[in-house]
Amino acid sequence: MRIFTASVIIAAVSLGTPAFVQAQQGAPSQSEAQTPPAQSSTVIRSIQVVDLKELQPAVRSKVDDIVAQTSEEDLQSLRKSIDATPEAASALKAKGVSSLQVVAINIADGVLTLITKTA
Repeated sequence: MRIFTASVIIAAVSLGTPAFVQAQQGAPSQSEAQTPPAQSSTVIRSIQVVDLKELQPAVRSKVDDIVAQTSEEDLQSLRKSIDATPEAASALKAKGVSSLQVVAINIADGVLTLITKTA
């Protein structure tokens, strides 16, 4: 997969959208979650799609807590960003899901993880 800059998705994260990233970094306060990250030039080398059910119970619990606190508006913004990023939309399509099923993302070490929730 070619390397691309994920500024659109990073922008979605900076809005406080499902921030699985926050769960792994100690869940900053709401005002910190609203501050744009200094990683606007993060390069995504690969994308993986993981269903919420596939996560370890402790991680799944953290994601569930964050998702419960995420507004529908933030989810819609995140999903728009994903749809506007061809590589992300393609990765979802390859797994047979769409951005409508994305509930959180994680960006770490050049890997964008799209966490989905299916029925």
